[in-house]
Amino acid sequence: MIDMHIHAVNPQLPGVRHIPDFLSGPLEPLVAILRQQMQESGTEAMLGMGHLGGTADDPLGIASTLRIAELLPVLHPIGVADPTRIDTEHLQRVERQLQSGKVKALKGYLGYLYYGPDSPAYVPYYELAARYKLPFIFHTGDNYSDLAKVKYAHPLLVDEVAVDHRGVNFVMAHFGNPWITDAAEVLYKNENVWADLSGLLVGDDAYFANMTERGVVRRVVERVKQGIEFTERPDKFLYGTDWPLAPMRTYRDFVRELIPENYHQAVFHDNAKALFKM
Repeated sequence: MIDMHIHAVNPQLPGVRHIPDFLSGPLEPLVAILRQQMQESGTEAMLGMGHLGGTADDPLGIASTLRIAELLPVLHPIGVADPTRIDTEHLQRVERQLQSGKVKALKGYLGYLYYGPDSPAYVPYYELAARYKLPFIFHTGDNYSDLAKVKYAHPLLVDEVAVDHRGVNFVMAHFGNPWITDAAEVLYKNENVWADLSGLLVGDDAYFANMTERGVVRRVVERVKQGIEFTERPDKFLYGTDWPLAPMRTYRDFVRELIPENYHQAVFHDNAKALFKM
C-alpha cells in the first residue's frame, strides 16, 4: 500500500494551526511514530509534502524530508512550487534539485497562496514538470486556514491548466472536497487529471468514532462514492491519508468503503506506483 499524501514536516502555510509538535522536533521520535503508523496500516511507501519557503540551497522545501528519508528510505519527497518565486535564478535552482531524481512530484498550495492554477506564475513549474515527467499536485477544496482564500482552490480551475498543459498529469488533492461533483467532472473530462482521497475527514480515532456514531462518516462515504461513480474512472484515484491529520489505519479503513473492492489494488497501490514511477 502506498500513501501518496502525508506530511512528515510542518508545511509552514499561512494561518495553519494544530500541526503536531513532533513534525518540528527531533527526527528519531518522528521516524518511530511513522514506522508504527505504517506497520499498523500496512503501508509500504509514502510521499511526503515539502514545506513552503525553501532556501537557496533547498528551493523546493524538501531537505527535511530527505533527512527523514535517510532513516526511513520508503519516504519520498514532493517539492513545493512557489508562485511567488519565479525569477530565473530560483527556477534554475529548482531544476538542479529536480535533476537529482529524488523528487516524485511538484505541489501547488492553492488557496493558501492567492494564485489560481491558471496564474502565469505557475507556468514555469508546469514546464519543469513536463520536462522531468513529474505529476503536479494541487491542493483543492477546503483550506485548513482562515487566512486562505478558497476561490483559488476550486477544482474547476484545474480544468484550465489540464487543457493548456496536456503534457502534465495533474492531481487534485482531497478530490476538491466539498466541491466533489465539480472535481468529478474535471477528472471525467480530462485524461491527464487524477484525484487523491486524502483529507476528506480530519481528526483522531475518537473523532472518527464520534462521526461514525452520528452518521457523518456514512454520509461522507455516500457523497464521495457518488462523485467517483460519476467519473466512471475509479482507476484514476489515489490513496492518501493527509497524516498526521488522520491516523493511517483508521483512514485506510475509511477509504476502503469509498472504492469498489475490485479497484482496491489499483487505488491503494498500483495507480501511485505507475504515476509517480516508484
